[in-house]
Amino acid sequence: MGIPVIDLHDALAPGGARSAAVAAQLRVAAMASGFFYVRRHGVAAALVERQFGIARQLLGLPAATRQALDMRRSPTLRGFENIGAQTLDAAARPDLKESFYCGMAYPDSHPYVQAGYQTYGGNQWPAELPDAPAACEAYIQAMLALSRRLMQLMALSLELPEAYFDGTSESPMVTLRMIRYPAHPADADARTFGAGAHTDWGAITILAQDDHGGLEVCMPDGSWVPATPMAGCFVVNLGDMIPRWTNGRYHSNPHRVRNMHSGGAPRYSIPFFYEPDYFARIEPVPGTVPAGEAPHHAPCTAGEHLREMYLKTYGLKESA
Repeated sequence: MGIPVIDLHDALAPGGARSAAVAAQLRVAAMASGFFYVRRHGVAAALVERQFGIARQLLGLPAATRQALDMRRSPTLRGFENIGAQTLDAAARPDLKESFYCGMAYPDSHPYVQAGYQTYGGNQWPAELPDAPAACEAYIQAMLALSRRLMQLMALSLELPEAYFDGTSESPMVTLRMIRYPAHPADADARTFGAGAHTDWGAITILAQDDHGGLEVCMPDGSWVPATPMAGCFVVNLGDMIPRWTNGRYHSNPHRVRNMHSGGAPRYSIPFFYEPDYFARIEPVPGTVPAGEAPHHAPCTAGEHLREMYLKTYGLKESA
């Protein structure tokens, strides 16, 4: 049992010749661990490499710069996150990672920005890297296009119209995160992780990782397998909104990170978190609730779900 590789060739556009075949492969992966690799995904290798360069520059800035742009100073929780600021597994120690968060550049006139909804609003950018905003926005747009296509393929996998989820993506909530994991401490105990075991909160995560490895995925039988880096591939996993949308048919499985690279070098990874529109209704899609049975999950909006997870993981309190 492992993580499958799905080739998106001839399935990157609606009506593509291989769309049905790819949707069938996605269905198998989604009903197992909810993890799969994608290759020939249409995103240029140069764009990905540039983003890793931006990540190294951002996370190599002086401590004073990072402190001034700490994510807790931002109403949208964007900016720098220090090592130990997040604990994804409540039974483990604080995560050994540092990161930089940014999001889509919605204009100040957008009604969601004006309303102050989670993830909609301005980014914090260091003056030392003037090219970072445009580079990150370009990467976000590429990941958004791929996410929307994966949602279309997911619709096909559920025997729904290909455009079924399109209406939920008008003003999506998206987050780009660049992460640096230091080498795993030699004296670390069993409760120490770069990122503790967790599931992702949204709909789809698209991960670019360097060649160091360290990501592990919990399979349906409870075993942990490495998501070994593969050249030219992204790792894709389904987030917690998908079991809600599919009444538990598709899975959002736990995963964790330990940077065990023998050379002691830091590990870099770049996850892109796709969540639909703030007011998208997350409830079972047609055909997933057997007749006479109640849904497994209570319905909610995407915004309600995401805000609950931010409050929980960062120990924040609801504002008045």
